[in-house]
Formats: sequence, C-alpha cells, structure tokens
Amino acid sequence: MLRLARALHAYGYSAPRLEDILGATADRLGLHGHRFFSMPTQIMAAFGPESRQRTHLLRVEPGEVNLGKLAALEQVSLDVAQGRTSPADGMAEIERIVAAPSPYGNALVTVAYGLLSSAVCQFIGGGPRDVLVAGVLGLVLGLFALVAARHARIGRLFEPIAAFLVSLAAFGLARLAGPISVFVATLSGLIVLLPGLLLTTAITELATRHLASGTIRMSSVFMTLLGIIFGVALGGRIGTSLFGSVPGGDFSPLPAWAPIAAILVASASSVVILRADPRDGPWIVAAGVLGVLSGRIGAVWLGPELGMFVAAFLVALASSGYEHWRRRPAPVVLVPGILLLVPGSIGYRSMASLMERNTVAGIDTAFTMIFTAFALVAGLLIAGVLAPVPRRAATP
Repeated sequence: MLRLARALHAYGYSAPRLEDILGATADRLGLHGHRFFSMPTQIMAAFGPESRQRTHLLRVEPGEVNLGKLAALEQVSLDVAQGRTSPADGMAEIERIVAAPSPYGNALVTVAYGLLSSAVCQFIGGGPRDVLVAGVLGLVLGLFALVAARHARIGRLFEPIAAFLVSLAAFGLARLAGPISVFVATLSGLIVLLPGLLLTTAITELATRHLASGTIRMSSVFMTLLGIIFGVALGGRIGTSLFGSVPGGDFSPLPAWAPIAAILVASASSVVILRADPRDGPWIVAAGVLGVLSGRIGAVWLGPELGMFVAAFLVALASSGYEHWRRRPAPVVLVPGILLLVPGSIGYRSMASLMERNTVAGIDTAFTMIFTAFALVAGLLIAGVLAPVPRRAATP
C-alpha cells in the first residue's frame, strides 16, 4: 500500500482520487481502520484501530503527470485487490513500472513541445510568423527541459530560467523573422510551463474539502507564475538592450483549415508530453477535440467563462464513459481533454499586468482566471455526480 501510494502520487494523482483508490484497495486487502491523508509533499497512512494504530509518514515530491504509468499502476492495484496478483508480485510490478522508460524518445517529446506551442499560438490569435516563432521557442523549451532533467540544481529553478531563455530568444527571433508579436510568441512558447492544470487541481481539492492539499497547490500556482513572469521580464529587458525595439505583430491571415489542424496537433502533442500509452492516443485526441469545440460553442451561448463549464462537463462525462467501456482510468482522457481549457495563459496575463503596475487590469484578469478555473471544476464535479467514476478496485 505504501509503495503504491508513493508511486501514484509521483505521477500526478490529485488528493481526492489518490485517497479513494488507496482506500478501496485497502478494503479489498482486509486492512481495517485505514486512514489516508495526501498532500503535495507528504502522504500519511494509518492502519488499525485508534488504540493500536500504526502510522506511516512518506515524504514525497510533486511529480510530472505520466498518464501511461498512472494507468499501469491503477491496474496493479486492481489486480492485487481482486486476488489475481499477490502483494509481493504487485510490489515487484510497481518497481518495474516506475523504472520503465518512456514510450517516447527525447527527440519526439521535444518536437511535441514545439508543435503544442505553435498550435496554442494559433488559438490566441497569432499570425503565420508568430506560429513559426512560437514553434521554435517550444523547441528551445523542450531542449532546456532535457538539460534540466540531468542537473538537479537547474531543475529547482527550471521555470524562471526557462522563461528567461524563451523570452530572450523571442526578441532575437523577432529581429530575424520580421514583424511578430513578442508577447503572443513568448506566451505560446511557455504554454507547457503555465500552471493552469495545477490551478484546476487546486480548486478541485478545495471544492471537495481537501483544504490542506488545495491550499498548498494554490500557493505553488502563484509561485510558479511569479517565477515565470520574473524570467520573462529579465529576458525582455536584456533582449531589448541587445536587439533594440522589435517590429509589431504579424497580422497576416491563416488558412481556413488552420484552427482544425491546431486542435488536432495540440491534442496529439499532449499524448506525447503527458506520456500516455499509445493505445489511448486516438481517444485522447478525440477528448481534446471535444473539449475545444464544446468550449467554443459554450462560449457563444454562455460567455467565455461559463462556456468552460460546458466543455468540462462534457469531457468529464466522456472520460467516465471511457472508464466504464475500456476499463482504463478516467484521467487518461480527462486530463488531456481539459488541458487546452485550463486558464494558465490568463494567469500569465494577470501577473504580467501586475508587473507593469497595471493593477486594475491585473486584478480583473486574475478574477477571470479564478472564475474560469472554478467553472471547469464545477463541470467536472457535477459530471462526477451524474456519472460517477467506478471504484474499480473495490469491486469483486
């Protein structure tokens, strides 16, 4: 149970789902009186009656979402809980899953960073040159991520250093490529770093009364945004000194098929970046398309913020149906499905406005970010009531 808890936490499970899975597995294993308490930096697990309770404290670090390993680990918990695998063999399988290499090579992951940045640039109104430069900036970020993975000291300051490099590179490319919007290109190049998904998870935990975990994640969101904005500001100042003022934005129109292509490319890139199992790839792309299209239709009916409620609701229903049908964890398609909906870019705009002393615009944008994130969470929670995720580990 402790090894399973540590592994599931490392690959991105939120506190509510992690505690539910551990509780269901413990019930099937006959571990009575169990209690689990998950936070981003620790897990507490207690077993037995209160008078003779045995408590364990696990010190953990927040890890990157790895959908392939999450699905494999949840399958191990199911096999052990239902008696198909012994606990000893289950522990060995957990170790094998943790040590297994990614199904995607470093080169493919780096290319996925670039493609996602180009697709997002199209979403936020970039022109052809902006899209091209954003793709190059995404590649820069992907290459730096490979370097940071090999050096722990760099990894601790990954976001501000990466933001500095991307911002500086944006000014240099603007001088070479001609008129582009440095702001749009930089925002698109940094889209993988923006903590929109973390913000959504934090609000979900707060809404479900996991107050300690949600508060810590919310603090992490704002610290990450501050680090990114600091790096962008520093890169912008040095870039202006080195390259001078840059031409304005690119207002050339994109082809009519560009929005559809951007949705497909962004969804396919998320499969690689989130390390999903290749067999889940087509369903992840379908969930991404559903999320973006339903979000746009909902925005026409209800406005941009409440439109996110519609999108999250439909994606959550689809992911629940996927879990019932395919016997695969719902987050496998849920996380990529809402990835393009989370308000990370809005948070970036808010912090950028505050850095420029534009307090009113910064606060207004921050409220939009929080309200958008809450609309997403409301859609997820209401869909969970109407089509609850099956507690597969608890079923015989």
